Amino acid sequence: MTQGRKPLTKADLMQFTGTETWYRHPLVKTVLYTEGAQYVAEAGGAYWLLDEIAFAQKSVKAVAAEEFQFWKLTVKPDQTATLICEDGNGSEVYAKALTYTDFPLSEIAFYFTNNVILLPSEY
Repeated sequence: MTQGRKPLTKADLMQFTGTETWYRHPLVKTVLYTEGAQYVAEAGGAYWLLDEIAFAQKSVKAVAAEEFQFWKLTVKPDQTATLICEDGNGSEVYAKALTYTDFPLSEIAFYFTNNVILLPSEY
C-alpha cells in the first residue's frame, strides 16, 4: 500500500456500479478489466489477483470453458488465502491455495464474463 493512501475497504467498492474506462491486461491481451477492478489492484496492491484470473483463462481449460465465472479470494488471519473460481451456479471449477498474501480485505469477489474482470456491483 502506498504511504498516505487510505486502506481499501468494502465500502470503497460499492461506489463502482458500472465503468466508463476499460483497462487491457498487459500480458493476456484478450482480457479487459473495469475501473473497480483497477481500483482494487491499485489500492489493494493486488495486480497479482487480476493476473491470476487472466492467466487462468489461458492455462486452465475448465476455467476457460465457463462463459460466466465467479471468483472469490478468502484471506485467513494467518495471511494464507484461497482463490476459487465457480461457474456461477455454485460449482467449483478451480481452486488455488496461496501460502501468503498481504491483501487488506478478508474476502473479495469478481465476475469474469465476456473477457472482462469486474466487481459484482459493476455487473
